[in-house]
Amino acid sequence: MFQVDKSLEKPERVMLVGVMLDTDYAAGGAGGQVFYSAESRKAHFQTALDEAADLIRAAGGELVAVETSKRDRPHSALFVGTGKAEELAAVVKQHDVGLVVFNHELTPTQERNLEKELQCRVLDRVGLILAIFAKRAQSQEGKLQVELAQLNHLSGRLVRGYGHLQSQKGGIGLKGPGETQLETDRRLIGQKITALKKQLADVRKQRATRRKSRMSGRLKTFAIVGYTNAGKSSLFNRLTKADVLAKDQLFATLDTTARRLFLSHEASVILTDTVGFVRDLPHKLVSAFSATLEETAMADVLLHVVDASNPDFERQMDDVNEVLEEIGAHEIPQLVVYNKIDLLPSGMREAGILRDNSGHAVGVNVSVAESLGLDGLREAMIELAVQPSA
Repeated sequence: MFQVDKSLEKPERVMLVGVMLDTDYAAGGAGGQVFYSAESRKAHFQTALDEAADLIRAAGGELVAVETSKRDRPHSALFVGTGKAEELAAVVKQHDVGLVVFNHELTPTQERNLEKELQCRVLDRVGLILAIFAKRAQSQEGKLQVELAQLNHLSGRLVRGYGHLQSQKGGIGLKGPGETQLETDRRLIGQKITALKKQLADVRKQRATRRKSRMSGRLKTFAIVGYTNAGKSSLFNRLTKADVLAKDQLFATLDTTARRLFLSHEASVILTDTVGFVRDLPHKLVSAFSATLEETAMADVLLHVVDASNPDFERQMDDVNEVLEEIGAHEIPQLVVYNKIDLLPSGMREAGILRDNSGHAVGVNVSVAESLGLDGLREAMIELAVQPSA
């Protein structure tokens, strides 16, 4: 039976490649108007590259080289140009690189051509995020969703026309074996995908039953959402005294966890902690994890946790709101939780509730690590919990 290998036996030597594309910063059409100054484009690109480096570390990789280039648009066959591909091949040899990660979404053809050119495995952004999801999934549903997404991603990449990778096993991400088994593997993958979809449908029914029993108790559901590594699981743990994995790394939590939370004699709620969002979360991953994200879309209130110490936090908020719109959760009332205020200069953000002109709580400044502003957060949650549902 064809097996998808999701293990990482030892840290791989990884090279990260980022390409600044003019098409990423220009409007469509003949005018091609550029929206960013050269300085802001460079800062935006560097932030994305830094985040990709964090993703590689979260996957267990050892980052040994970072290469960048600029292009008007991606090369159809190699993403980078032929000259740059030759440069990258030299760096692979020089640093004994076992895996090259592109901080972009590659076509199956580009990925295969690059592997031939670089003589090592190549993973794109989708494959990298899936590799991390595979390490993080704990529940049956989480594991099923990861495996299904991985198989779908793999099915278009099952071509290997060169010997050095045919027996390659393990490492970050996943790859098929040699092309001698190609047709067998494709058929088996198709069968496995069908079986996984059926299992997921059964698990989803069980989740719907549990949700129905929760909702029959008429408790409001508060879903914690936010950019990955903003402090969602730490907040969940502090409020519920649960033991959810909370680490200073991207995608430390994948599975949805739900707990009943007593706020006051007038208000108890169900609190759920979900997978973190990330810049350019590929659409296929959003759809793959629709079952997990259903918990968010069914919530009464969203606690949008933000890392206020990150200079890019407003852009991260926009990224989260884009995904919320994609899953149909953009009209759910939000309470923005500005976390990590202890890392800001003194007096920049005082702990406590932020209110709009009507006096309604719209945000709270907190530090989960230093226990600042948590009473204010509970007060704001009580206000939202006792409000009549729309």
